[in-house]
Amino acid sequence: MLTLALTGDVMLGRLVNETLKTMQPEELWGDVLPHLLQADLRIVNLECALTDHRSQWTRGWKMFHFRADPQTMRVLLAAHIDACTLANNHILDYEERGLHDTLRTLNKAGIRHAGAGANAAEAAAPALLEVAGASPCRVALLSFTDNEPEFAAGTDHPGTNYLPISLEEEALTRIANSIAEARGQGADLVVLSNHWGANFVERPSDEFRSFARRVIELGADIYHGHSAHILQGIEIYRGKPILYDTGNFIDDYAVHPQLRNDRSCLFKLMFERGQLCRIELLPVSLSVARVALAQGEEFDAISERMEMLCEEFGTRLIRGNDRLVWQADQSNRG
Repeated sequence: MLTLALTGDVMLGRLVNETLKTMQPEELWGDVLPHLLQADLRIVNLECALTDHRSQWTRGWKMFHFRADPQTMRVLLAAHIDACTLANNHILDYEERGLHDTLRTLNKAGIRHAGAGANAAEAAAPALLEVAGASPCRVALLSFTDNEPEFAAGTDHPGTNYLPISLEEEALTRIANSIAEARGQGADLVVLSNHWGANFVERPSDEFRSFARRVIELGADIYHGHSAHILQGIEIYRGKPILYDTGNFIDDYAVHPQLRNDRSCLFKLMFERGQLCRIELLPVSLSVARVALAQGEEFDAISERMEMLCEEFGTRLIRGNDRLVWQADQSNRG
């Protein structure tokens, strides 16, 4: 069995960066760390630049700029993060140099990445992740974003793998070509990760649902969404998971009193011979620079919300002592 662990946004700047100066990097992951380490692969959305460069992006208005010292990559190493998605609206907050520093830092640490690069071709290239053992598997990670069009990479300049959400032929052809490239490089499973949409949206629009389904139809095995800062539901479509939004995971963000962006989940997806067989959601509570398994009322509140949101997509979750579970043999397979 292959287990992938996915999270939403990991932002290591500002107060997280400062807190780390008096903490060990593994402390940020708290009691979630053993659950991450049990997985075969771990993928997060890195929502900041890892750079000492201090000049902020000025070619368009931005309210927030996220930067962390390159040394904070120790946090990613402590959790054995295998790959980061970089196609998002903060990876160029500190200009092209900040992006280049991030790429260099991740490369030096041996952490794969997708979604940003020195040019459009590099930004679109899949990251290939190898799982050894009795049943070896190659997983390809593709990373896109519809955020911050000014960050888009070009043929001769660095940036992100920018793609507006659209059902038009041009957008779908780019998706299809990216998946085909990943398959051509021997991928057994393809994860398409997308930093899409606006903040604090509780449910995907009909257009977003149609787009995610088309991505599955075009050959992706997992749709990994993030950007809303809050959890959205899971849809099982043609036996494959669409995680519409995986929320936050490590950050220092102000908490919305109603939408509670300090509540999230660790998503563990399990495959047997290439087929999705189980999904486990471990509810977590977030505080500044820390994530912890949710307990008591917090666990109940996160569970109730995810049960409701997933049920709207026909996805039934079974609640256990510390997690929510979907099983492939349930009648809710799409």
